[in-house]
Amino acid sequence: MTGKSKSPWPVVITDGTLVLRPLRFRDRGVWLASRRFNREWLQPWEATAPINKIDSALPSYFEMVLHHNREGRAERALSLAIWSDAEFIGQITLGGIAFGAYRGGHIGYWIDQRSANKGLTTRAVKALTKYGFDEMQLHRIEINLRPENGASRKVAEKAGYKLEGNRANFLHIDGDWRDHITFVAENPRI
Repeated sequence: MTGKSKSPWPVVITDGTLVLRPLRFRDRGVWLASRRFNREWLQPWEATAPINKIDSALPSYFEMVLHHNREGRAERALSLAIWSDAEFIGQITLGGIAFGAYRGGHIGYWIDQRSANKGLTTRAVKALTKYGFDEMQLHRIEINLRPENGASRKVAEKAGYKLEGNRANFLHIDGDWRDHITFVAENPRI
């Protein structure tokens, strides 16, 4: 822990039968199976590299888990698996965490197609937002999403985030720079 907040690592957040916790090495099989099953479902919304290098490759699952643990301990990003009734259903990240005068971050998430439209993503966003505000004492959390992603927009709105505005060519998604809309929640106690 860096002293910036009172958050221990590993972070585990529960909301009834919904559990957010870091991925572990032993979760590899369920994570890979979910990613394979959801490849086409997630592709329009997934971040891509704007500059392809011949030697660039995605990290292995194990490298990803180690990276997430380093970032979590340093309080730069909390990347957590979403479990519902002990079944892996997706991931959520509170990333870009900064303290000091800003005290904020941004949330991103993906959900297994088989668990979509059940309110689970909204519950995960609410739980992580509450953690960010109560435990990390963040002031502002953003959700940036593509305007055509109606399902994600509903998640942000149902989780209490308010539309702040547009960001042209904000992130490289699905092979090109894409416009996004920004939703924001502010901590009423800070």
